[in-house]
Amino acid sequence: MATTLLTLGDDLTQLTLAPELGASLVNWSRRSDGRPLLRHSDDLALAAGNPRRLACYPLLPWSNRIGGGGFDNPAGWQALEANTEHEALPIHGSAWQQPWQVVNVTSDSARLQLHSRHPFPYHADLQVRLDAGRLQLSLQATHAGSQPTWYGLGLHPYLPRNAHTQLQVHASGVWLSDENKLSSRWIELPEVWNFDTPTALPAQVVDHAFSGWPGHARIIQHDGGYQLLCEAQGTEVFLLFCPQDQPFFCFEPVSHPVNAHHLPGRPGLHLLQPGQTCRLTVTLHYQALTN
Repeated sequence: MATTLLTLGDDLTQLTLAPELGASLVNWSRRSDGRPLLRHSDDLALAAGNPRRLACYPLLPWSNRIGGGGFDNPAGWQALEANTEHEALPIHGSAWQQPWQVVNVTSDSARLQLHSRHPFPYHADLQVRLDAGRLQLSLQATHAGSQPTWYGLGLHPYLPRNAHTQLQVHASGVWLSDENKLSSRWIELPEVWNFDTPTALPAQVVDHAFSGWPGHARIIQHDGGYQLLCEAQGTEVFLLFCPQDQPFFCFEPVSHPVNAHHLPGRPGLHLLQPGQTCRLTVTLHYQALTN
């Protein structure tokens, strides 16, 4: 079945969206030469119908993995099951696996909504806007259940990576992942993952949640002659995923570390009463590098 795409544009960039595929971004590219600013999605990736093969998708009502078969709420236990064939644990919530509805669309903006019953009732809203090279993604979730429960939000962009790619971002510490890829313990930021100045990405695999993030980052693509400035509100955590020998990496602004539902104090999660809302906004600003 063909997937319906929305196309947005501004003077500098063009964006395609697939509302039916979990409100995923498919391609965001530079107009002047078509260079991908997020990981390029070819026809095969789109035909697969899997947001994890596309450029970016929303994460809610939680980010990343949850262990223990579920989590505890004030009203009792919320059971969860694995939601993919290749992961033993439930991952990235449920919004990315459902079709969203288009509320409105213009030449440079779109608003999408989802009314979900799984794993509990919630309403989601994603507003996408392009303006002078700025891609703004505003995500919110409203709890529609009758009892309070815990929520988390995030965005999962895939970014091009090569030998010239650099990252500049501040963090004060990192939640180390265990053998199940769940946050196990927090440590002060080790020097090997200090990106306070523009730094090449590690050659070794990295897959951890970094905390104490002020919400600013730079992704520098020297061979493409540009940088992306990331600004985020509603989070002090980012997930950095650097797979080995792959032409992409993930820099994910999220509200909470992995498995926060089982960490002391449930850091970054929102306990929403019926009708309450939580929000996350991320802007990626394309800028040409100057010599």
